[in-house]
Amino acid sequence: MPAKMRVGFVGAGGMARAHAEALSKLRDVSVAAFCDADPVRTGAVAEHYRAPIFKSAREMLERVELDAAYVCLPPFAHGAEFELIERGLPFFVEKPINLDLAQAREIAAGAEAKHLITCAGYMNRYRRGVLTVRRLLERDPPVLVTGGWIGGVPRPRPDIGIWTWWVQKRKSGGQFLEQVTHTVDLARFLCGDAVEVHAYGATGFNTGTPDTYDIEDASVVNIKFAGGAIANLWASCSSNAAGGVSLNVYANDVAAQFTGWEHTVRVMRVGKDTVEIKGEGDIFAAEDMAFIKAVRGGNPAGIMSPYGDAVKTLAVTVAANRSLKRGKPVAVD
Repeated sequence: MPAKMRVGFVGAGGMARAHAEALSKLRDVSVAAFCDADPVRTGAVAEHYRAPIFKSAREMLERVELDAAYVCLPPFAHGAEFELIERGLPFFVEKPINLDLAQAREIAAGAEAKHLITCAGYMNRYRRGVLTVRRLLERDPPVLVTGGWIGGVPRPRPDIGIWTWWVQKRKSGGQFLEQVTHTVDLARFLCGDAVEVHAYGATGFNTGTPDTYDIEDASVVNIKFAGGAIANLWASCSSNAAGGVSLNVYANDVAAQFTGWEHTVRVMRVGKDTVEIKGEGDIFAAEDMAFIKAVRGGNPAGIMSPYGDAVKTLAVTVAANRSLKRGKPVAVD
C-alpha cells in the first residue's frame, strides 16, 4: 500500500462529504476520486478536494487506482458494491446498507468469500457511553428497550435533494428503515439478534408534503430478541412542536437513558450514583479511523459494524415493513 491510502467515493451527497472531510484531515489518506449520477453535486466536492469525477463506479474504478472505497448512496441505489468486490477493494457502506435484503446478503457473501474488510456506518457503536452500557449488560441482561426518532413534517425543499427520495417508500423504505435504523442497530448491539417484529403505522395526518410523499407519518415497532428482551421503538415525521432521538434500556439493576443525536447517556445502577457520559460530537471521525486503520493494517478487529452484521439490522427493518403491510407479527428472516 502507498504512503497515502487512496480512497474513492461512490456517491457525493451529504454523508460522502462528511466522511471526505474527516478523511482529508488524515495525513496518510488521499481523497482520490468521486462518482455520482448528479454532475453538479459531484463537481462541487471534486473541486473542493481536487479529485477527478466520474459518472459511474465502474468508470472510476477503471480509471483510478484505489485502496478502499466509501459507498454513500440512497437505500434504493445500491449494487456498486459488486464492482468493489470484483476488484477486491475494502469498502465502507453508509446506512441503511440497502432496501433489498437479498441483494445485501449477496454482497455480504461476496465480500466474505474474498475476505474483504468491510464496515457499515453505524457510528453509535463507537461511542464510549454505548460501550460502557454494553459491558454492564453483559452481566445484567436487558429486559426492556424503548426509543426512536421524532421529527417534523417533511416539506418540499428543492435545495435538499434528500426529499426527492426520502418521502417515497419504494426509495427510502420509510422513516423506520432509513432513519430509525440507527436505533434498531443499537438495540441489536445491546440486546442481541431479533427474532420477531410487530409494527403499526399511522398515515393521513401530514399535509403540505411533497406530491410524492407516501411514507408513514409515524410507526411503532415491537421487537422480540432471541435472548428474551423486548423493545418498543418508534418513528415519527409528524411532530413539528417537539421531537428528538432517544433510547432507554432497562435491566434488573441497570438502567441507561440515551438522549440526542450524540447519545449522551445517564447510567443508573442499584446502590450507585448516577453517571452521565457525554456523547462525542466527532463520532464520524471515530468510525472512519477504525476503518482506515483496519484497511492499512489488514486487521478488522477494531471495526464495530462489519457489513455482514449490518445485514442483520436491515433484516429487522425490512421485517417491520413486512409487518406494516400484513398487519400482523412476522419473523425476522
